Amino acid sequence: MSTTAFGTLVGVLLALAALQFGFWGFLLAAVFAIIGGLVGRFASGKLDLRAIVNAFTGRRTS
Repeated sequence: MSTTAFGTLVGVLLALAALQFGFWGFLLAAVFAIIGGLVGRFASGKLDLRAIVNAFTGRRTS
């Protein structure tokens, strides 16, 4: 599945959540989608948490 198709699918699901459950349901669905995406990137090894922590603390990663 391409990233465009995946983004479209996520958009449709969030729109359905907004229609069915209102603003707070949409917000909750968006938060869980973001958390799920981060967990998936971390599990696949594409997310380096150490680099993120270093960026927030002002350390250089090079």
